[in-house]
Amino acid sequence: MSHELRPRRRSLWRSFRRGVKRLRRNSFVALLFDIIVILGTALVLSVLIKAFLIRSFFIPSGSMLETLQINDRIIVNVMVPQLMDVNRGDVVVFQDPGGWLGPVRTEERSWIESAGDFVLGSFGITAPDSEEHLVKRVIGMPGDRVVCCDENGSLTINGVAIQESYLPNGAEPSNIDFDVTVPADSYWVMGDNRGNSQDSRFHTDLPGGGFVSAEFLVGRAFVVSWPAENWIWLDNFSEVFNDVPKP
Repeated sequence: MSHELRPRRRSLWRSFRRGVKRLRRNSFVALLFDIIVILGTALVLSVLIKAFLIRSFFIPSGSMLETLQINDRIIVNVMVPQLMDVNRGDVVVFQDPGGWLGPVRTEERSWIESAGDFVLGSFGITAPDSEEHLVKRVIGMPGDRVVCCDENGSLTINGVAIQESYLPNGAEPSNIDFDVTVPADSYWVMGDNRGNSQDSRFHTDLPGGGFVSAEFLVGRAFVVSWPAENWIWLDNFSEVFNDVPKP
């Protein structure tokens, strides 16, 4: 850098600082300036948190009843599966692996609506893309053989029957028979409301075979944050799978 540029840069910096000081002498302008800085900082932090730590989604359907109610808002750990492992029993959010949600609805939206959704979504106030995602429970891990059902009507994983305590009272594990082996880097997922869940069982005819590849996972849901009366930590019911052997 030439010696001529250094004094010029110092002079510009001093001019900027003097300008800021003059603005801050005006109480209204100073307040407005502080609000802009606070909101800008909060927006940047919210975007970073959403990208690397947690996200918010709402539940658009009843496929996870009674664990999750329609319109519940959930907080999702997006470090799963990149930095943290997926386990059997985890409630996961994932993108459509292809054909699960049917034709995607497109609506013309004004730039004001799009900008509003971006800002509110960045702060976690809204979750505008929730309907483009699915929420299910992980039942089968890579290599697992998942079968429905044994003579007692229970699911078996690697030959061991499981008693699914997260299902609604009186619900059957499945009214559809299946016998699948989960491929590498994929998962077999099912909704807790087995009688009303378009989960892995219903998509075995698609190219993915009904399995959800790890690349489509957004993260693991760990808490219901709203409404307040539904607040609960989401358990993965590890005791249900304690006796399941490795594949």
